[in-house]
Amino acid sequence: MPCCTKRHAQYWRFTHDIGGKSEKRETGETRGSIVSGRVNMYTPEPRLMETLIDHQTNNDEDLIPSSLQTYAQVRRAFSGLVRAIYRIEVVGAGRLPATGPVVVAPNHESVLDPIILGAAISRELRFVAKAELWRSRLLAWMIEGLGAIPIERGRSDYHAAALVLKALEAGQAVVIFPQGAVRGDRVWKQGAAHAALVTGAPLVPVRLVGTAGALSRGRIGFPRLRVIVGKPLDVACDTKDPDAAVKLTERLRVAVESLA
Repeated sequence: MPCCTKRHAQYWRFTHDIGGKSEKRETGETRGSIVSGRVNMYTPEPRLMETLIDHQTNNDEDLIPSSLQTYAQVRRAFSGLVRAIYRIEVVGAGRLPATGPVVVAPNHESVLDPIILGAAISRELRFVAKAELWRSRLLAWMIEGLGAIPIERGRSDYHAAALVLKALEAGQAVVIFPQGAVRGDRVWKQGAAHAALVTGAPLVPVRLVGTAGALSRGRIGFPRLRVIVGKPLDVACDTKDPDAAVKLTERLRVAVESLA
């Protein structure tokens, strides 16, 4: 269970920053990113937002789909092939907790990153993915069956935030790419940090090495890839420090970039 209730400010900041794209304000600053060492985002009125979250949660009969069997079947069918094609080397796999809630936070260099990470890690992972992928019925059916969580980028997606928190409450492993996208400003967003701060789940840094050479910006290749799992960052719920997510995101960035 989360150690912080939905009434706390960290929860509301989390709903703003779970999306991959940050939003530009009239001042030219970026919302949901590190700007001058502070959190630059609007926090909505708690009672109104709590009502919206409760309404969505209580009316979603299948908030956390049971995807374990489907995920395991797909992984058995394709992980061996993916690992063979890219000769994937996995370092530190044992550092990822085998059970219990965990926020997995990798760097993001290629659209293949979720596939590579899923093939490298034996534990079932719930990926937070851009909602645009659900525009294709076939693709939506596939990733929905694998337990992916759609997120509307560029705005506050309260339903996605509720899904992420519910998944963590259920003891699942949720993958959030802090960079949000493989193109654009690629500023490290604070969604992963907020999810960990709200729930107290450990935050696991992961570095994907070489995936940009596999598929990125029209380039296709078959390089040898490495997936390096770092030591989990211990996270304590912090609802008093407004800069807690900024500090934790910086710790995460340094941890990911130091993995080699």
